[in-house]
Amino acid sequence: MSFFTTSDNHRIHFEDTGSGQPLLCLAGLTRNGRDFSFLAPHVTDLRLIKMDYRGRGQSDYVGDYMTYNVLRESQDVIELLDHLELPQVTVLGTSRGGLNAMVMAANHPGRLSGVILNDIGPEVSPQGIERIMEYVGKKPAARTYDEAAAAMKHAMGHEFPGVSIDIWRKQVEFQYAETPDGLDLRYDAKLHTALVEQAASGPAPDLWPLFDALKPVPVGVLRGANSDILTRETLDDMAGRHPDLIWTEVPDRGHVPFLDEPESLTLIHKILERTREHV
Repeated sequence: MSFFTTSDNHRIHFEDTGSGQPLLCLAGLTRNGRDFSFLAPHVTDLRLIKMDYRGRGQSDYVGDYMTYNVLRESQDVIELLDHLELPQVTVLGTSRGGLNAMVMAANHPGRLSGVILNDIGPEVSPQGIERIMEYVGKKPAARTYDEAAAAMKHAMGHEFPGVSIDIWRKQVEFQYAETPDGLDLRYDAKLHTALVEQAASGPAPDLWPLFDALKPVPVGVLRGANSDILTRETLDDMAGRHPDLIWTEVPDRGHVPFLDEPESLTLIHKILERTREHV
């Protein structure tokens, strides 16, 4: 296991495997680097870097839970790049990870060589936000991985038709820790408190300027065709504002694609190729 210490003295876990062109994978709001396990077998020619945000996975849970925000998280990413002595990197950002990539583009534009946004954009549908707030910070009712997999398949099967119970079993292992007292979260439950207090502090910021900051680099967008987070209307607006944008919809996927789908892999490799040409 690898760790580095942030400028505010917290240990952040990361994995750095393989060699070649570096691809930094940033997970969703409550997720961790294990989410990219479905992608890993398909990118063996890359240097794959996966990071757990503060308060997630194997990284430190912090006393000041209000630092669970994209400004601080994106700064942690920059500090990881400094630790690895990487001047630039292509970022594959799933959901929250894509928001962090956009913040990096605005605040540290020279550190990005390309960006792939996995089912996220500068606008998030209210329905999606409502759904997320219903589960963040709550332990699952299921007590075992098998129970949780069955529950997840039942709850999400309409957005992810055809996904086998074996895949859901792996997914719940990524998200939860099995203990003698049942399943526990692999993230700090105070993340929910942080989200509530941040929402109460004022209106949501306009994220379009952050997306516009991506224009100098190759950008690709994946949208789950059944997503309740990234709407097709927002995706169309993104394409209108970034004329070189590459995007695709992944059929039979909601929020978020697993990244091993043929459509996902094709787009990822296109952006990596453009990134090499861009550099």
